[in-house]
Amino acid sequence: MSDKAPLPTRDDYRYFCEIQTRWHDNDVYQHVNNVIYYSFFDTAVNEHLINSGVLDIATSTAIGLVIETQCQYFSSVSFPDKVSVGLKVVHLGNSSVRYETALFRNNDTDAAALGRFVHVYVDRQTNRPVPIPDPVRKVLKSITVN
Repeated sequence: MSDKAPLPTRDDYRYFCEIQTRWHDNDVYQHVNNVIYYSFFDTAVNEHLINSGVLDIATSTAIGLVIETQCQYFSSVSFPDKVSVGLKVVHLGNSSVRYETALFRNNDTDAAALGRFVHVYVDRQTNRPVPIPDPVRKVLKSITVN
């Protein structure tokens, strides 16, 4: 393992979303199916924006649309595990933001998975890119790491 980068740890992240796995998250191989990980990442990003008061899913005029996701898996998660999704911003552009997410199983310190997630902000009506609104930018800066 000396030639590999160290696994992300909880200390690497600024915000956490706690999620209880569900019975139907497991697949026939007895672990949470890979598509569920993407749902966990999406939930963490949007929960943070909603809880910070900068996203109203029904009325916000500028919304973030997912244009790219990626996941790297290190170890399995299975029901009835609880997961913590760590979240940080690694790039904040004019109309886009790149998040890094990590999934931690129960009380594990090392990540079970590492995700990358990109939002492009668009006008809800036209679907055309717009600058990230200032209140959103302020929230995103609070979890940005270099």
